[in-house]
Amino acid sequence: MKKTILITNDDGMFAPGIQYLHSFIKDMGEIFIVAPDTGMSGMGHAVTIKTPLRINELPDLDGAKRYTTNGTPVDCVKLAISQILKKKPDVIVSGINHGSNHSVNVLYSGTMAAAIEGAMHNIPSIGFSMCNHDDSIDLSFMKEYVRKICQVVFENGLPSGVCLNVNFPNTQNPVGMKVCTQSMGLWDGEFDSRLDVRNQHYYWLKGELKVDNSSDKSDGAALKNGFISIVPTTIDLTAFNAMSKLEKLIL
Repeated sequence: MKKTILITNDDGMFAPGIQYLHSFIKDMGEIFIVAPDTGMSGMGHAVTIKTPLRINELPDLDGAKRYTTNGTPVDCVKLAISQILKKKPDVIVSGINHGSNHSVNVLYSGTMAAAIEGAMHNIPSIGFSMCNHDDSIDLSFMKEYVRKICQVVFENGLPSGVCLNVNFPNTQNPVGMKVCTQSMGLWDGEFDSRLDVRNQHYYWLKGELKVDNSSDKSDGAALKNGFISIVPTTIDLTAFNAMSKLEKLIL
């Protein structure tokens, strides 16, 4: 029996990355594509609660049913389950994101938020990202790796509450694949302050991701050395290593 596969992203329905992803796995199940109608990068796990959500059906593409929404990536998953498919898909595949989602980027990423939302519904989910922001880059080399990872997940599932965060290094010739831990990191952010025509200040966020690559088991180190990083990501944010100390101090 064919699996029902939901494809989504945060770069929007017409981003090259989602087109590549669909072309890679279109024969692996019954495909539904539900994606934002515009770019939603950096939205994290945001949901829309103050404006109405709308669904627009597009013509099928190679047998895939396609829908855009004016919502976030998480809205897309919720609408797909509740209104479009009216059931849980067997798997969710998000991406391919144009830009890295390794290290703490996972907390900001709309691509990974969609996969995490899938994990919250106990749906095996994968987020794919490429460490290059150039929309024109040829991603065809990713096909064999994407298909292999998808096949493993499709056949074996994932533990409850776990999804995969997969990042490709900025090369078309990766060394291989590694299962990794998440790197610690911090966006060293600052704002570029400017004046508008009314002499009022406005701000553009800019900055640099600083990643601790000291552990050779981390996704940052793997990507730096040309490997594809695969991080099993859990929805449980409990800091278990801090519990006993807090119990002693507070209780």
